[in-house]
Amino acid sequence: MKRAYPREPSFGVGAVIIETGKVLLVRRGQPPLDDRWTLPGGLVELGESIEQAVIREVEEETGWLVRVVKELALFDFIEKDDDGGVCYHYVLADFLCAYVKGELAAASDVKDVRLVSLDELAAYELMAKALEVIEEGRKHLRGIFGRHLTCVPD
Repeated sequence: MKRAYPREPSFGVGAVIIETGKVLLVRRGQPPLDDRWTLPGGLVELGESIEQAVIREVEEETGWLVRVVKELALFDFIEKDDDGGVCYHYVLADFLCAYVKGELAAASDVKDVRLVSLDELAAYELMAKALEVIEEGRKHLRGIFGRHLTCVPD
């Protein structure tokens, strides 16, 4: 599948995972966000549901098995070149997910993974939409647990 200068948008997924007041971030290892910190996620494969895709992508990139709790956002990521040509176009669905099990380790197409305190997110220069969906996930968890932010129980 051609990612740069595509003929049509690709469909991708992302995961907001907040565990003990920290959010899971990955540092990308390829364009379009090479070397940038983002939420874990990737493209939906033919024949898989978006929920299956987010679970697979998180495990491939971070070593964590998660379960989907709630859809948080549906949006476009479009990057254009200086001439106005579309370099990348993704339609993305971001989900709040809960940690189930696994050992945290960077794998697949990411360079690093970290659990980052919600108070330290500014240092990671996340895109505005990532910060927005993290806040939506935080609000949802606060509604369930009050002030204590952790994974969602079974």
